[in-house]
Amino acid sequence: MACADPVIEIKGVYTAYEGADRPTLHDVSLTVGRGEYVVVGGPNGAGKTTLLETINGMLPIIHGEAHVCGHSVKGNGVEVRCRVGYLLQNFSFDSLTPFTVEEVVLMGRFGKIGLFRKPGKEDRDAAMKALGILGIEDLASRPIGQLSGGQQQKVLLAQNLARDPEILLLDEPFSNLDMFARESINRLLSRMVAAGVTVIIVSHAFDDLPDRTVRVLVMQEGKIVLDRQCSPREVEKAIRNAGNGTNNA
Repeated sequence: MACADPVIEIKGVYTAYEGADRPTLHDVSLTVGRGEYVVVGGPNGAGKTTLLETINGMLPIIHGEAHVCGHSVKGNGVEVRCRVGYLLQNFSFDSLTPFTVEEVVLMGRFGKIGLFRKPGKEDRDAAMKALGILGIEDLASRPIGQLSGGQQQKVLLAQNLARDPEILLLDEPFSNLDMFARESINRLLSRMVAAGVTVIIVSHAFDDLPDRTVRVLVMQEGKIVLDRQCSPREVEKAIRNAGNGTNNA
């Protein structure tokens, strides 16, 4: 799909996890523009998470080319991750994790200030602003390990907001969240897209998608088998039809 202002350009990419006997992504080509909202669907093991990890420079590319925000993913993982926020699926902190909520959110600033530099006022302001956007600024001094799964999910999203990303990758972001939190985050993502942030989301929670046309990618066996624009009511049907081998809406 052609894009006027591409921030992700992937051409003929194969990637594999360490020790795997075959690639997880197979000859994937994809171009995503600035400010696009992309939903990635498909069965378990189809390569959805692998696609996000490839965009974020977390997996080695064994063949093909990938550029993110003008930087080749090969050998430039740090440069790429400075510009990309990534919310992992089902990540949680142990109850003994020795960090406060504010400290965890401040980790999102390391790409801008460096790993060993002390955060300054601008960084702390960005962290508190991110917490405020999600309505959890009152948790700033709480140990992260003492929070519920839903609260931890919000903190990790705040960490990504503090990063001020050009691209935001979200792997099942609505899990562990109540209806009100899902609606709030959905509105936030729509505002980010309107501001030019590219959002790519892996989700089975189709009811939580925005009330707008989105771009849908369907993956099977490490390949993109469908790439089209869909209205909210068409998303689930398009993904189901692609899984059945038909591309009719």
